[in-house]
Amino acid sequence: MSQPHDVIVVGGGAAGLSAALILGRSRRSVLVVDAGAPRNAPAEGVHNYLGQEGTNPLELLRTGRAEVARYGVTVTDDRVVAATAEPVSDDDPVGFRLTLASGEVVSGRRVVVAAGAVDVLPDVPGLAEHWGRGVVHCPFCHGWEVRDRRIGVLVASPVGAHQVQMFRTLSDDVTAFVADPTLLSDTVLAGFQARDVRVVQAPIARVRSEGDVLSGVELADGTVVPLDALAAASRVEARVDWAAGLGLTPVDQEANGVVFGQVLPVDGGGATPVPGVWAAGNVANAMLTVIGSAAAGSQVGAAVHGDLLQADLATALR
Repeated sequence: MSQPHDVIVVGGGAAGLSAALILGRSRRSVLVVDAGAPRNAPAEGVHNYLGQEGTNPLELLRTGRAEVARYGVTVTDDRVVAATAEPVSDDDPVGFRLTLASGEVVSGRRVVVAAGAVDVLPDVPGLAEHWGRGVVHCPFCHGWEVRDRRIGVLVASPVGAHQVQMFRTLSDDVTAFVADPTLLSDTVLAGFQARDVRVVQAPIARVRSEGDVLSGVELADGTVVPLDALAAASRVEARVDWAAGLGLTPVDQEANGVVFGQVLPVDGGGATPVPGVWAAGNVANAMLTVIGSAAAGSQVGAAVHGDLLQADLATALR
C-alpha cells in the first residue's frame, strides 16, 4: 500500500477536481480516484458555466486534470469499491482506507466524496438512446439549444407542470404528455390553455427517431406526434454504494413535496455525518449544475484544509 495521502477525492468531475485544486494549491497531498464516467458525458456542451460556455464536458475535465497536476495532485483512473474508517497516521485519530476496483488499497487522512450521480430515466423505449441530445431534462442546461422547435414534455409528477411552462418560454410549440390526468389540477390546465400548450392525455409508448435524430413519439394507440425534442425528468441517485462501509447512507432529496433524487446528507459546509468525510456536487445536491458543483467542490476543499490544519496544530502542541 502506498504512503497515506492527506486527502483522497473520490470522483474527478467538476466538484472533485475543484476540491483537489484548492487542496493542491494549499500544498496538500491529494489523490483523485476517477472512473471517467461523468453524468453529463452524453451532452455536447456545458452551459451556464461562465468562461466555459459550450465546452465539451470531457474536454472540461481534461483541462481540469491538467490544472490540478500542476500542483502535485495525482489522478488515477480507477473506481472505489469499498471503504473503511481507520487511522492511517499515529498523529491523527481520523483516517480511511479505500479499496479500488484494480485491487489497490489507498489511504488518506480525509475523504471528499464527489463521485457524482446517475440519472434513472423513465422506462420508455428509445428514450435513453437520445438522453442528453434529443431528450433533455433541464431548460437551463439545454433549453436554448431546442428553442423555437417542437418540444414535448413528459409529465410524470406534479412538478412536471412547472417544467412545461419553463419550456413554453423557449418555444411557441409545446406539447404536454400526461399519462395520469390526476397529476394536473384545473388551475394547471387553465394555465396550459392560456399559453397555448397542447395536452395529450395518453402514455408514450416509445420515442421515434430518424437515424440517430429524435423525430417524435408514438402513443399507446399508435398515434405519432412529430417532435424535435422531448423533455423528461430523471431520478438522480448518488454513486455511493462503496460508502456503506463508512456508515454513509443516501437520503431522499425533495422539492415541493416531490422526491427527485437520493443524495448523501451534508451540513452547510459539505461535511457528512462521518467525521473526516465531506461530499460535494451532485452526490450531495442533485439540483446543482456544473458550475454549482465546481463551487461546492472549492468550498469543501477549503473546509478539509482547515480541518487538517486543526489536526496538525493539535499534534504540534502535544
